[in-house]
Amino acid sequence: MRIDIATLFPEMCEAFLGESIIGRARKAGFIDIRCRHIREYTLDKHNRVDDSPYGGGKGMLLQAEPIYRCYEAVKEEVGEEPYVVYMSPRGKILDQKDVCRLSEKKNLLIICGHYEGVDERLLEEIVDEEISIGDYVISGGEMAAMVLADSVARLCKGVLADDECFEQESHYNGLLEYPQYTRPAVWRGREVPEELVSGHHANIEKWRREKSLKLTFERRPDLLEKAELSEADRKYIEKLSSEQEK
Repeated sequence: MRIDIATLFPEMCEAFLGESIIGRARKAGFIDIRCRHIREYTLDKHNRVDDSPYGGGKGMLLQAEPIYRCYEAVKEEVGEEPYVVYMSPRGKILDQKDVCRLSEKKNLLIICGHYEGVDERLLEEIVDEEISIGDYVISGGEMAAMVLADSVARLCKGVLADDECFEQESHYNGLLEYPQYTRPAVWRGREVPEELVSGHHANIEKWRREKSLKLTFERRPDLLEKAELSEADRKYIEKLSSEQEK
């Protein structure tokens, strides 16, 4: 998979995406991520890429043409139209289903807004969808783009050692992840649950599933409405609900 990020701050994106798991995966060739400076695509002799908005108001607006020229360059390089995402507070809030869906795209172009955003005509012309990472406002789209790029990239083949590395994580299966423990077995008087040191795999899996359901029930009950639950899961949730009412 290839991910291009159109940004005013490519160094910021590279600093994050060049490290840790994603950085190693890029070096190994499992994922191709390219951070493209929007100013490199402007025709303005002063490298200007923004202007004041029509109708007045505070702040500046990113112009359509430099970003469109960036899009055209990506399209020429990959030989097809990339799937274009604009990081925007008015977009759909990102969830794991979106991440899984986008990880199946061959070429993804992420546009980072800045200042007061981007000329609407550019969005109408090339953007396939707008995505938000939450109901709040940050200074630019770079941090949001890195969240999207990281979450998508880690699902690509070879980026993680095994599919199980992400299949057991929070949200992948619609639930929050169960608690995790490591050595020592006793830390400041707190012991690792005996099920996890029993060596009985069926009991371990049962414990993990129930803890995952319990955490989701307590902290994100809204997720249970969409999660795929077995009959045993539903009975356990009913038990939790009854205990809560007492």
